[in-house]
Amino acid sequence: MRRLLYEKSVSYKGHLIIPFVFGMANAEHIYSYTLLSELGHKGKFHKVENPAGIYSSRIAAIIDVAKEHLDEHSDIVSMGDYFKSRYVYRENLIIVYQLSEKYFYDHYKPESLNNVAAPKIFTSDRECINWIKRGLDSSQINQEV
Repeated sequence: MRRLLYEKSVSYKGHLIIPFVFGMANAEHIYSYTLLSELGHKGKFHKVENPAGIYSSRIAAIIDVAKEHLDEHSDIVSMGDYFKSRYVYRENLIIVYQLSEKYFYDHYKPESLNNVAAPKIFTSDRECINWIKRGLDSSQINQEV
């Protein structure tokens, strides 16, 4: 899979719709999408690529395709926005969530929906984000050396 366009992702009905460039036709990008489910691996569409089977030359249109498919087939009745605290840093997707007074995170690299987060607990979302940024910055420096 090519780089996931996390910066264009949209949270919708308990899912995160993540577009990506599927290919090229007539010198235009053809977009597809993949999904993350707030239920994780228990969700019917968690890490599923383009269950609608429709592609588009526009990101907004592929997001609409995904929304329509979720309207018809979603297995989630979401009570909130699980993906509201998401950040993109150095093309990585970071999702921070809170449980009681503790903060956790999920971390997805640019080309993969495999969660590579460290099992670490934080006391604030800012502490969490700063820790992740330091780690990504230091790995970037090590790659450049």
